[in-house]
Amino acid sequence: MGRAFGLLLGLIFGASGTLADPARVVSMNLCTDQLAMMVAAPGQLVSVSYIARDKRASAMADDAMAYPVNHGLAEEIYLLKPDLVIAGSFSTRATTDMLRRLGVPVVVFEPANSLEDVSARLRQMGEVLGRTDTADALIAEYETRLNRLLPADDNRPRAALYSANGYTSGHMSLAGQIVEAAGLYNIARDYGYDFSGTLPLELLALSDPDLLVGTRPYARASRSEDVLAHPVVHYFAARSRAGQMRDGDWVCGTPHVLRAVEALMSAREDLQVGKNTKEVSQ
Repeated sequence: MGRAFGLLLGLIFGASGTLADPARVVSMNLCTDQLAMMVAAPGQLVSVSYIARDKRASAMADDAMAYPVNHGLAEEIYLLKPDLVIAGSFSTRATTDMLRRLGVPVVVFEPANSLEDVSARLRQMGEVLGRTDTADALIAEYETRLNRLLPADDNRPRAALYSANGYTSGHMSLAGQIVEAAGLYNIARDYGYDFSGTLPLELLALSDPDLLVGTRPYARASRSEDVLAHPVVHYFAARSRAGQMRDGDWVCGTPHVLRAVEALMSAREDLQVGKNTKEVSQ
C-alpha cells in the first residue's frame, strides 16, 4: 500500500500489540463510500458522502440511505469522532490535511483505472477495515462473474464513448476496459486516446461507430451538453441505444461495473440480431 498506508497502520496499532480494527469510520468519497458499504461490518461505517445518495452517480444510492451523510467538511467529520477517515485522491485536500493535523487517521484511495483495480481496491478496503475475509469473498465473486462474461464470438462491433464536451475514454481507463470486456472495439484506439480526452464531432462522424455509448443529459441545462443535441449524435444514438446506460455503474471501481459490461453485451447482441435480420431481408 506504500509508506503512507504503513504509517497509518502504525497509528492504529494498539498498545496491546494487536491491530485494532477501526470502530467508527467515515467515508468522504463516492467510490470509497460504495467499497466501504460493501465491506464494513454492521455499525462500523458511520457516515458516507452526500453524493452516495445520488441515484445518477451512485450504484448504491438506495443502500446509502441507511447512513448519515457528510459534505467533506473537516468540521462536520471531526464532530463525528471517527477513528478512521477514508478519502479519494481527488477529495478536498484541505479537509484531509486538517483532519490529520487534528490527529485523525486518514487513508486515501486512488481511483480504479482498470477492471483489475476493482479487486485491488476491495482488497485495500478489507485491510483498512480489518475485514479481509469479507473482501476476499467479494473479490472471488467479482472475478468469477467477470470471467463468465466473455463474448460468445470474436466479432467486435465498433463503439464510441461520447458524453458532455465530446469527452471519451481510452482502453487504459476503467470505462474503456468496460467497453472492451463487453466484446466491443473502442474507436478511441484509432485516435491515440489511451486514457481520456475530447473527441471532435468530425472524428465521431467519420468513425461511423456501430454503437454510441452515451449518457442522459442532466435535468439542468449545461452548455457542455450542447454537443449531445447535434444531429450526428442523434443519428448514432437512434440506431444504437445510446443514452440508456446506467451512469452509476461506470463511475467507480466496484463490482457494479459488471452491470455496465452486461448492458453493453446486451446492446452488442442486439446489433448482431439486427444485422442478421437485415441480411435475411435482403
